[in-house]
Amino acid sequence: MKKTAFFFLLISAFTWAQTSRLEQKINSILKNKKATVAVSVLGFENGFTYDKNADKKLPMQSVFKFHIAAAVLDAADKEKLSLDQKIKLDHSNLLENTWSPLRDQYAGKEVEIPLSEVIEYTVAKSDNNGCDILLRLLGGTQTVQKFMDSKGVKSFQIKYNEEAMHKDWNVQYENYSTTRSAADVLKKFYDGKLLSKKSTDYLMKVMQSTSTGLNKMVEQLPENTPVARKTGASGKNNAGLTGAENEIGIVTLPNGRHYALAVFVSNSTETDTVNCRMISDISKEVWEYFNK
Repeated sequence: MKKTAFFFLLISAFTWAQTSRLEQKINSILKNKKATVAVSVLGFENGFTYDKNADKKLPMQSVFKFHIAAAVLDAADKEKLSLDQKIKLDHSNLLENTWSPLRDQYAGKEVEIPLSEVIEYTVAKSDNNGCDILLRLLGGTQTVQKFMDSKGVKSFQIKYNEEAMHKDWNVQYENYSTTRSAADVLKKFYDGKLLSKKSTDYLMKVMQSTSTGLNKMVEQLPENTPVARKTGASGKNNAGLTGAENEIGIVTLPNGRHYALAVFVSNSTETDTVNCRMISDISKEVWEYFNK
């Protein structure tokens, strides 16, 4: 056997063993959990992949705000929208009884703020009113769907806005993605295949400022690790079922390399704490895998 072939086999065996250990650790985290959990990992520079239940179409919840923001920025790249244009806020688009730091900031006021601020509230703070403002500006969810389809994003569907999801629990299941699709779209985004460099850099910065879900993907990572991420959560219905506890993100390693991680926890009867801890523990194991 030639030396090159021998070394190739040796490296392949080592990679398989490492992947197997990661799988064992993730399986251990998920053991006996009453939930459907999907995981996808994609190493950007080395092409490493790990998938578990990665083809299951699971509800995204607020993870879809990444896709919506990308569609808005695509419109800005095409000069159909401007980040500086003013968006009027009043009682008609700052609905009560929904998660909305934007409403809390401007409650009782009629103001105009730049589109960029609406994007930042929607992505970094996961604002539901901001989300629906962006969708109305785009002309509806179908615009986001067409944009993602045009970029070759598979196993992704968006049909309903936040207001509709709040009215009907089952609607969330019509806004779905697989974790493989989520990891793939993050790679396309990082590679500049979704947006212009200016818009890519802008959205990356916004995602790195995300303040929701601090007990999930970033909880056990070293302090100040750059993570461009988007969270999503359904809460529980009256039967105690969690439809979605999710997170997707791009992690920058100390050596300057990157990986995408997508974890979707669906149809779970576990507590919110347990659901979030699964994401946190999986994130920790993936980090340790890439840093060995």
